Amino acid sequence: MSSTAATAADASVPLSAGHRKVIFASSLGTVFEWYDFYLYGSLAAIIARQFFSGLNETSAFIFALLAFAAGFAVRPFGALVFGRLGDLVGRKYTFLITIVLMGASTFLVGVLPSYDQIGVAAPVILIALRLLQGLALGGEYGGAATYVAEHAPDGRRGLYTSFIQTTATLGLFLSLLVILGLRAWVGDEAFEATYWRVPFLLSAVLLGISVWIRLQLDESPLFKQMKAEGRQSKAPLRESFFSRNGRVVLLALLGATAGQAVVWYCGQFYALYFLTQALKVDATTANLLLAGALAIGTPFFIVFGWLSDRIGRKKIIMAGCLLAALTYFPLFRAITHYANPAIEQASAAQPVVVHADPSTCSFQFDPVGKKQFTRACDVATAALAKAGVPYTVQAAPGTDGAIVHVGAVQVPSVDVGGLDAAAAKARAGAFAGTLKAALVEAGYPDKADPARIDKPMVLLLLTVLVIYVTMVYGPIAAWLVELFPTRIRYTSMSLPYHIGNGWFGGFLPTIAFALVAASGNLYQGLWYPIGVALMTVVVGSLFLPETRGVDLRD
Repeated sequence: MSSTAATAADASVPLSAGHRKVIFASSLGTVFEWYDFYLYGSLAAIIARQFFSGLNETSAFIFALLAFAAGFAVRPFGALVFGRLGDLVGRKYTFLITIVLMGASTFLVGVLPSYDQIGVAAPVILIALRLLQGLALGGEYGGAATYVAEHAPDGRRGLYTSFIQTTATLGLFLSLLVILGLRAWVGDEAFEATYWRVPFLLSAVLLGISVWIRLQLDESPLFKQMKAEGRQSKAPLRESFFSRNGRVVLLALLGATAGQAVVWYCGQFYALYFLTQALKVDATTANLLLAGALAIGTPFFIVFGWLSDRIGRKKIIMAGCLLAALTYFPLFRAITHYANPAIEQASAAQPVVVHADPSTCSFQFDPVGKKQFTRACDVATAALAKAGVPYTVQAAPGTDGAIVHVGAVQVPSVDVGGLDAAAAKARAGAFAGTLKAALVEAGYPDKADPARIDKPMVLLLLTVLVIYVTMVYGPIAAWLVELFPTRIRYTSMSLPYHIGNGWFGGFLPTIAFALVAASGNLYQGLWYPIGVALMTVVVGSLFLPETRGVDLRD
C-alpha cells in the first residue's frame, strides 16, 4: 500500500485517500468491537436478573458488575498474547484474529440460556465468554492504534490516532442506540424479558462486515520495512518488560493510562450507573441523556488529538486528569440536584440515620450468594441501599437491634436470624414496607419524577464529564505509540494501556458502588477515581517525557 507508506512529512501533508482508508477501516472495525464489549455494561441490570437470579438483588447487581469487570481483568493477558504475536508476525493478521474472537463470544451471549433454565452453568458460561471478550479486546486496541500511527505522517499522529480514540465512545453510542431503538419498538417489558438478546445477536452481522473490511488492508509499512531489514524482535516480552524498557512501561501505566482510565469510565459508565441506580432515573431517559452527551462530546476526541500535535500530548492529558479530580464532587452533586432533587431535598430535611452497634453491621458484599445477613443493622441498611436512600450509621454500642430514624420518625429494624427462609423474607419484607411508608412520607421518592428532571442541565453536566474523557483519551494513543520502538511497540504499549483501562478503569463501577453501599453516602465512590487521577498527574508530570515530534523510524 504505497499510498500509505510512512514518509518524512509534516503537519501540512493532506489526508490522502490511502490514509483515509487505513483510518476508516481500522476505526470502523474497532467501533464494532467496542460495541460488542459495551453491550454487557449497558445491560448490566438486565443481565443480573437473567444470569444471577439465584442471588439476592444487591449481590446480583454487584456480581453482574464483577462479571463485566472480569472482561477487563484479562485484557492485560490478551495484550501480552496478541501484542507478542503482533510484533512477531504483523499488525494486520493479529487484529483479524481478535475481532473474530470478540464477535463470536458476543453472539454466544445472545443465545446463552438463563439461570432459570440451566442453573449455575449460566453465570459460569457467561463469565467464560466475558473472559474471551477481554482477551480479544486486549489485543485489538494496541494493534489498531499502532497500525494507524505507523501509517501517519510526522506531525499528524495525534490527529490520525484520535480517530481510533473515538471508537470506544462510538461503540458505546452505537450500543445505546440499538438498545433504545429496541426498547421503543417492543416496549420495556418485552425487551427485558426477551429482546435484550437481539443486540448481542446483531454482532454476527457486524463481525462479517468488520472481517471483510480488514481483509482489504495491507500490513503496516514500518513493520514491513523492519521485517525486510531483519530487525524484528525475537523476544518481544523480554525486551518489553525485562529490560530498561520495563521502567517506561511502568511509568506509562501509573503516569498516563491509570488516570486516563478512571476519568474515562467515571465520565461514561459510572455516570450512567449513578443516574439509574443511585438516582432512580428510568433507564431510557438516562441512556438518552448519556447518548446526547456522547454525541456532543465525541468530536472533541479529534480536537484534542489535533491539538496534541501542536502543544503536546502530556499537557492535555494531565490537565484532563486534574480537572476531573478537582470537579467530580460538585459535578455529581449537581447531577443529583437536577436529576432527582427530591432525594437531595428529603435527605436535607429528613436525614436518615441508622442507630446500631457498629459491630453488628456487616459489609454486605456476598458474590456467591451464600452468606446470610440477618442482624437488625444489616436488614435496615440493605433495605435503605435497595431504596437508593442516602443514610449514615450512628454508633449505639451495646445495642442488639437497630433503629432507623427518618427525620423524627423511628422505625425499629428486625433480626431475622434463626428463621427459615420464607419466614425471614416475610419479616424483612414487613419491615421494608413500614420503612418505605416512612420514607415516602418524608419525601423520599421510589423513582425520579420525570417531570422534575431538568434534562438540559443534566445533559450539560454529562457533557462536561465527556469533555474530560476526550481530553485524556484523545491524545493517549499517540503518546503511548511514541514512547516505544517499532520492534516491540505493539507489546509495550498494549500492556500499560490494558492494565490501566482493564484494571484501574474496569473495576471502577464495582469498587465505587461497594463504597457507596458500605457508607450510605451517594458520593463516596468518587474517591477512587479522584485518587487515581491525582496519582497520574504527579507521576506523569514528573517522570514521563513529552513525545510530540518523535520519529517512529528511529
